Amino acid sequence: MARNEISQHDALMRLGASTAEAIAKVLEMFMPSGVERGDVTITADGATPFVNLPLGGVMASVHYVDGVTGANVFVMTPTGARALATAMGAGPGDASSPELTELELSAVGEAANQMLAAAAAAISVVLGQEVEISPPETRILDEPAAATEAFGQAPHACSTSFTIGGEPCRLIQLVPSAFVVRMARALDELNLEQTGDGDGSQRGSGDDPGAMSLTDALCDVNLRVWAELGRTQIALGQALELPIGAVVDLDRPAEAPVELFVNGLCFGQGQLLVTDDGEWAIEIESLSSPTVRQPAAAGANPYHQQ
Repeated sequence: MARNEISQHDALMRLGASTAEAIAKVLEMFMPSGVERGDVTITADGATPFVNLPLGGVMASVHYVDGVTGANVFVMTPTGARALATAMGAGPGDASSPELTELELSAVGEAANQMLAAAAAAISVVLGQEVEISPPETRILDEPAAATEAFGQAPHACSTSFTIGGEPCRLIQLVPSAFVVRMARALDELNLEQTGDGDGSQRGSGDDPGAMSLTDALCDVNLRVWAELGRTQIALGQALELPIGAVVDLDRPAEAPVELFVNGLCFGQGQLLVTDDGEWAIEIESLSSPTVRQPAAAGANPYHQQ
C-alpha cells in the first residue's frame, strides 16, 4: 500500500477520533454514566454513510463554511434523544408517544449546539487552524433519503458509534479533501519528529498531534450566557400594544434569585448587584447540573415587575 494511502486513512481515523472525543466530553457532562463511545469506521469510496438511520430520530448538523464541502452530523434515535433531554431536566415526556415534545427538542437542540461547537474546536486542533461552521440545525428524520438529499456526498466520510442511555446513536462526518491533506501533512511531520529527522520543537514525541491541547481548545468554545429575572406568556398583539412604562407580570417575586443560563441551560442562581462603575453584575450563590428551565405557565402566581 502506498504511503499516501496509509496517511489518508490515518488522517481520517484521527479526525474521527478527535471529533468523537470532543462530543463525548459534552455528552458526559449531561449524562456522566449513560454515554459510551464506539469505534471509528471509514466509509468505502462511493458508498454513503447515511444507511440504517432511525426514522423519527433527531439529526443535528453543521456545515463547514470556509470554502470546503463537508459536515458533521449527529443522529439519535427518538428514545436516545428523549433520554438525553430527560438527563438535561426536560422530561420525561410521554414514553408511549414516538414524537418528542417541544421542550425535549429544545433540550436536545441545546446539547447539539454544544456538541458540534466542541467538535469544530477539536478539528481545528488537529488541523492546526480554525474551522468555521454554519449555525447548528436540528431536524426530525422523517424519511430515509432526507439525510442524503440534505448533505449529498463528500470525498471522504467516516462514522463513530455512540450509545446514549443504551440507545445507538451515530456521528457522521463528511470530510473534505483539504482536511485530509492537512491532517496527512501533520502526521508526516509527527513521523519525522518521532524518527529524529525533525527538530521536535512543535510536538512531544509519541503524542497524537493536538491531543495535549484538545481540552484547552474545548475551553475556548464560545457559549451564550445570560441571567433571567423571570418569565411570562402574553399574546403577540398584547405585546405590540404595550406602552412605555407598562407593568408586565412575571412568574417570580423581585427578591427571588436570578437564574443563570448558558446556551439555554440553567446552571445556577445568584443575586443582582450594581458595581462601583454603575454596571449590572451577578453574584453567583449556587451552581447545579445544567437543566432546561420549564416554560412559564400562563397565569401561574404572577408577580408585578416594572
